[in-house]
Amino acid sequence: MKFREFESVQKAAEALADEVGLAWRQGFSARAAASLAVPGGRTPVPFFHALSLLALDWSQVLVTLTDERWVSEADAASNARLVRSELLQQQAQVARFVPLYSGGASAADDAAAASLRLAGMPLPFDAVVLGMGEDGHFASLFPGSPGLVEALNDAVPACVPMQAPAAPAQRLSWNLAALRATRRLMLLVTGATKRDLLMSAAGADPLRLPIAALMQGEPGLEVFWAP
Repeated sequence: MKFREFESVQKAAEALADEVGLAWRQGFSARAAASLAVPGGRTPVPFFHALSLLALDWSQVLVTLTDERWVSEADAASNARLVRSELLQQQAQVARFVPLYSGGASAADDAAAASLRLAGMPLPFDAVVLGMGEDGHFASLFPGSPGLVEALNDAVPACVPMQAPAAPAQRLSWNLAALRATRRLMLLVTGATKRDLLMSAAGADPLRLPIAALMQGEPGLEVFWAP
């Protein structure tokens, strides 16, 4: 794990945006396209703003989510709604966005549809950016959630239906194999509690502390932390 500490969330967000931009430029040179998976929630909003200002050929950039609540974009809880309003602005408004929710009959149906769309994305991702909860979850891979064992151990990249401990409970999430299908794996976290959790997570049981699974293997996890 590579741990980088910043004096403020804004500084961490700007540094993370710069590193994602670097990863994209490398992606462009390799295949004339770039791809990114981003988290939801309020913590990454400063990162979204910084990223949206980068001077790139955004028309050749694909953006998707690491996970989503199983709600329509009209719902205030929608991560897709957040990405459209906070990231796909300024320079980034011409990027191609691939949502996970598609209005299927069930979260399982939408997960299956998203898994099929994965084949049309520029893979591996140039960067996957994640957040982490104080329970050690990332994306929507929560400790104790039905399907967690499969989501952490299935070698085939896929989108999977998951359950969160709080409403809206039904979620869509890329499994660990899909999130690891990236050139660079990045984690944006804030606060002393989460820093201490990360420092104690190595070797922990991933079923109790899912972030421990993310700290194993390649690519190595890059952490951007601010108080």
